Amino acid sequence: MTTAESNGAAPLDVEIGALQGGSADLSQYAGKAVLIVNVASKCGLTPQYTGLERLHERYAEQGFTVLGVPCNQFMGQEPGSAEEIAEFCSATYGVTFPLTEKIEVNGDNRHPLYDRLTGFADAEGHTGDIRWNFEKFLIGRDGKVVARFSPQTEPEAAEVVTAVESALA
Repeated sequence: MTTAESNGAAPLDVEIGALQGGSADLSQYAGKAVLIVNVASKCGLTPQYTGLERLHERYAEQGFTVLGVPCNQFMGQEPGSAEEIAEFCSATYGVTFPLTEKIEVNGDNRHPLYDRLTGFADAEGHTGDIRWNFEKFLIGRDGKVVARFSPQTEPEAAEVVTAVESALA
């Protein structure tokens, strides 16, 4: 049982800001499948932005989005301001999927969004703290976590694509 299921709270029922101000309005994703990924601009895994964008483009018309969540908790690999992050993602990787404000995903100041995600186990049985940048959570159309993928799992890996397609079915 996931943390979200045990307390009856769906991950997308939280408030979080958009990268460049205002609300990210997660309620707009109700009835859609969403891949939530903690992202960073100066990480060895940063090239995953390319696969995330392709995944977003491939399934957007079917009711899918990637939601990038910048986080600077892993060796300071997301030090930029909101403007710098937005510019980097757009100019370097052509990112069109939405990005939230920079948050903490672990520790005492963990954002409520990640309180609701981290109780879900990945295929290896890992629950709890986020291990590194680019850990991925797939939210189904019903608003519940349906899959968790390690940071090293590429966005276009067969298991991710299969899970996304299943969530959209």
